[in-house]
Formats: sequence, structure tokens, C-alpha cells
Amino acid sequence: MDPAHPPTDSAAIRRRNLGLVLRHLADHGPVARTEVAAATGLAHGSVTALVADLTDRGLLREDDALRSGTRGRPGRPLRLIPSRALVAAVQVTSEHLRVAVADLAGEMLWRDTVAHALAPGTPRAMADAIAGVITRIIAALPEIGIRADTSAAESGADARSAGDHDTLAARSVLARVVIAMAGPVGDDAAHTVLVAPDFGWMEPVRLGELVARRLVGAAPAIDVVNDANAAALAEFHALNHDSRGLVLIEAGTGIGGGVVLDGRIHTGSHGVAGEPGHIPVTIDGPECVCGARGCLVLYTGPEAVFEAAGLQDRLHRSGSQAANAELLTLLRRGDVRALDALDRAARALSVAILAVTALLDADEVVLGGLLADWFPWLAPTVEARLAGRRALAGGLGLGVTPAALGADGILVGALGFARRAVLSDPSVVPPLPVGAGTRR
Repeated sequence: MDPAHPPTDSAAIRRRNLGLVLRHLADHGPVARTEVAAATGLAHGSVTALVADLTDRGLLREDDALRSGTRGRPGRPLRLIPSRALVAAVQVTSEHLRVAVADLAGEMLWRDTVAHALAPGTPRAMADAIAGVITRIIAALPEIGIRADTSAAESGADARSAGDHDTLAARSVLARVVIAMAGPVGDDAAHTVLVAPDFGWMEPVRLGELVARRLVGAAPAIDVVNDANAAALAEFHALNHDSRGLVLIEAGTGIGGGVVLDGRIHTGSHGVAGEPGHIPVTIDGPECVCGARGCLVLYTGPEAVFEAAGLQDRLHRSGSQAANAELLTLLRRGDVRALDALDRAARALSVAILAVTALLDADEVVLGGLLADWFPWLAPTVEARLAGRRALAGGLGLGVTPAALGADGILVGALGFARRAVLSDPSVVPPLPVGAGTRR
């Protein structure tokens, strides 16, 4: 729930309060009720009722009472059960669906890569493929849940018998799925992808709705996010310092990006903020599918770089991973054509970085995806082009770095989005069957 728009109806207020309690326990547990009440500002009686609700959903349990050394009843610490609600991320690329599952503690438990050969402009076929992957995850939930419970026990985060773990893990539910793909995404209930030129989707596609319709039974909540926004937020947290603003520019299917300001993704008025691939970097450059000319993607996008390096046939024959592996080999050998392709890409990238940072005053520019692989060859030209701006305003301290999370940035970010959503609204997790609650 958006803290800037607090809920007004009683059901929404209760969901918010459930989230306050669960998030505190996820971040600071195990703790007693009195500590939860003090930290959240909720009345002790309200905390007791909310804890009962969360326990009935299988999300919390009480440990044995601990002596505090003071007068009064000893506290019974409350503890999150991470394996009860699992979350999944599905990253959509032009060649694969990359999938990962994590528990509410944020530990990645399962991952897979599923190849697809879908033609551009086939969103319904893509929805079929995504729904098929989600159905596979749901079928594997008992096995994945046991893995989560076992991991928690081995780390000392939970102390139960093997039988307790097996019983509770069998009740793991897939609470939320986040689909991450290139293209701006609206904030409507259907999670509409507004446009995705790299996939041939030139009109809005209600992707979340399409996927949800293909799932049968008790389906998880579905979200769709821009893949680069997910990666940008993950990279922001991975930096682990006092940066207030970060811009991610990444090469994957095309050129995407995300903007994080004061710890929050900035998407603009229509969800298209942070799309550097379509920043014009030359006035009279070639025409782009977006309707403009001279866009960054036409010089620094994977297809443009592979073509300039003489690897277009390799790209079309074997895919981007194989083409990139060959490009890196050529670069290490000092191949002139490959080096020229990267220099051209770097010059265009420098123009975009100068424009973006002048507008947003960000502390960090992070280069992700294939740009991180190419960073050693991009960096000299980029640094040279930024030297004048740095000399003029040396106090800005702009940093340009490769992504810390590598190829996993999008999955990590999407899983984090899903985890935070469940912790903020635990009502998506159904109550356990009568008589099957956790020990109290």
C-alpha cells in the first residue's frame, strides 16, 4: 500500500495494520507483542488481534516464553514463518523466461530458465507460456516449501521438529507472482504493458489479466513491472550507501533503464520515465520504431552493437548469449571492428548519461545487462566524455559503475517487489484449514 495515500475504509485499514505487524517481524523478529506495539504505534489489544489473524494464516508462530529478568509475565517471542507464503518472479526476454521462487525471508529457493521461440507481436502466446511456468511452480510447491523450511532450520531462524517442518511446508502457497518485462507498465488493475517495441507489441497489452485468465484454481496475485525498474531498485539497495538517486541503463532485449529517487522508483506521469533507450543522442540519426530519430538503442542496443561488430548473422542464428560470448572474445583479442563498435556505443551512451544526469542530478549511473559485460571497453570513452562536466562541477561526484548484481538484477528486484507486496498485504495468504494452525 502506498504510504502517501493512506487507506480510509475499515478493510483497507486492517490490511495495512496486518502489514505493519508482519513487516516489523520480518525485519526485527523474533520479538514480543509489546515490542511490536511500541514499534508500530498500534494498541496492544489491536496487536493481539492482528497476531491471531496472521497466526491463523500460518504466517507467524509463538516461541516458548522467555524470562526477561523483570517482573511480570515472560514474553513469548513472535516469529515469521517464511515458508508459508512463497513469491515468484518471471523475467521475460526475447528468447527465454527466467524464473525464480523465494520465501518471505528473501531467500531464493528455486530457479529455472525456459526457452521460447515466440514470434514478435504474439502477447497471447506469451501469456500462455508464462501461465504454464506458474502452473509448474504451483505443482512443485510442497517440494519448494520443504526446502525453505529446511533452510530456515539449518540457519537457526526456526526451531521445530522435522515433522513440523514437513507438515507446514506442505501448506506453502504461492502468494504473488511478479512478471518483469521490457516496456512501460501502467498502474491499472490489468497491469497493462503500454508498449513493448522489442517484442513487437505496439499497442497496450493487458498482460496481467491475460495471464490470470489462464490460471485455474486458487491463483496467486499477479503483478507486472518494468524489468529495468525492478533491476534499478535492486541495484540501489545493493549499493548499500547514502546515495539518494540512481539511474540504471541496461542492455538486454533492447536498452532499458530505471530511476530511483530517495529510495523509490520514479515512473513519471504515464509509467515511461527511466526509458533511456529512446533518448535521442543525435539530431538527424536513423528513424527508430518509437517515432523519433537517433535514439540511444540504435547505437548502443545489443542488435546495433552486434551488427557493427559483424556478428549479426551469429545473433540471428544462435541468439544473443552466443553473439555476446563471441563479441567478448573478439574484444579481448583486440579486434578492430569489435573495438570500434564498442567505441561508437560508448560515445552515444555518454550523450545519454550527460542528458539524464543534468536533468535528474543522480549520484550514480549503473550500467547493467550486456553493458556490464562491455564495461571495460565502454568506460574509457564514457569517462573521457564526462571529464568536462566533472571539471565544471566537481562537487557532483557522479559515479558510473557496472551493475553489482549482474544478470540476476531483474530477478532479484522482481522477487523483492513481490516479497514487499505480500508483507505489506498479508490478506492475500488464505487462512490455514481449521485445526492446522501453528503452535501457540
